[in-house]
Amino acid sequence: MADSRRNDPLCRNTPDDTFLGFDFGHKKIGIAVGHLMTGIASPLKTLPSVNQAPDWRGITKLIEDWMPAGLVVGISKQDDGSDNVITPRMLKFCRQLEGRYRLSVYRQDEALSTFEAKQMLFDEVNVNATKLWAVQDQLAAQLILQSWLNENTR
Repeated sequence: MADSRRNDPLCRNTPDDTFLGFDFGHKKIGIAVGHLMTGIASPLKTLPSVNQAPDWRGITKLIEDWMPAGLVVGISKQDDGSDNVITPRMLKFCRQLEGRYRLSVYRQDEALSTFEAKQMLFDEVNVNATKLWAVQDQLAAQLILQSWLNENTR
């Protein structure tokens, strides 16, 4: 889908309009796409980790296809604002994204985004556990990116 969208002049956004959002996890990373012009984020893909490391090939392909102006990564903290067990890995992921792709990486509080995504899917859409596992992270990425867009839309 992304390749055909990239080459379709009717669907192409301005270069500084598109952003990718990430819900980082040990086992998989949810990814969403959003646009400043519309202020809307949409779920895109879930990439499984490769030997507990991000799927850099998959991420590179998405960045090449969507040509984002920047990346938004959800950062998890404790209720008191201190780091939780995964926060250092999330921050490392941000540094790796910046270093590999030379794009601005914005950190967004992801407070309860995965929990919200699960609730929405389970309660409102009534998906089964297998489908929930497959899409919850990209929906969480959508919620993270949507929060960032809401704060940064002109």
